[in-house]
Amino acid sequence: MGLFTASVKKVGLLTSGGDGPGMNAAIRSVVRGALNRGLQVDGILRGYAGLLNNEIIPLNHRSVSNIINRGGTILKTARSREFGDDAGKEKAVKILKEHKIDALIVIGGDGSYKGAYRLYEKFGFPTIGLPGTIDNDLNGTDETIGCHTAVNTALDAIDKIRDTAHSMERVFIIEVMGNKSGYIASEVALGAGAEDVIIPERKFDFAKMCEEIKHGHQKGKISWMIVVAEGAGKAPEIANTITTMTGLESRFAVLGHIQRGGVPTGRDRIMATRLGAAAVDLVLEGKFGKAVGILQDEINVIDLKEATQKEFKHLDDYYKLIKLLT
Repeated sequence: MGLFTASVKKVGLLTSGGDGPGMNAAIRSVVRGALNRGLQVDGILRGYAGLLNNEIIPLNHRSVSNIINRGGTILKTARSREFGDDAGKEKAVKILKEHKIDALIVIGGDGSYKGAYRLYEKFGFPTIGLPGTIDNDLNGTDETIGCHTAVNTALDAIDKIRDTAHSMERVFIIEVMGNKSGYIASEVALGAGAEDVIIPERKFDFAKMCEEIKHGHQKGKISWMIVVAEGAGKAPEIANTITTMTGLESRFAVLGHIQRGGVPTGRDRIMATRLGAAAVDLVLEGKFGKAVGILQDEINVIDLKEATQKEFKHLDDYYKLIKLLT
């Protein structure tokens, strides 16, 4: 055990921001891993908002029974404006100390990591991050908890929509999640065999796309599938633009929160379990202000601040493949 083992007797655990399949597997791993190594665990309900509202409960082995296969998060999640200010964070630290919580493990995405880092950097409170976001937009890890399941869920829906697009000879625009990240849209477009993808990270030429659609139609191409990330455009508006510019009938579907739910894939469950155990290891070693991830199938540890600085590096490669195979 590490240098901090004697002083760290209890850890707090919360899930913050958007939920993702596999979070419960991570919760289970943290709780049982910590308990079996002599630590107490308190669960904080509804993320940072619940922390500020003192919604804190003790967790034991039975608390996390039969949750590894469940989507969502048993700890619930929410967003908190109050926590965004340093006054809110100072209040959070006070509450953590009142509950005799010595370290905090946060499962979440970019905003959750930034909050955890501020608690550590500004107020000196020990924190550790686990990458829980379907957007896969964190540094230091090849994948984040939930992204694999979210892509598969979207693909399943698009496979069904493609049947209709082909049968009714229409252009279809599918809007998927990704406010600032084109990860889900790019993966889904490539996996679904879509003809185009529109993402926040890449400037898009609508006139060129519409010319390609008209040219394809003249050659006998009877359907066209376009995937758009929500942060790059809205499906109804894009459908209207395409109809206006091409004269072809267009339809749209917004997948929305269906991508966040459902049974996590085996890949997400196993990754979340490994990451949860790794977070407990860091607590016992006294290594805080860190985030855990998996790079090339090995556990990777990175500073929380650095973990928020990721760019999806395969975007250009994916786009070239999508266009090459259209």
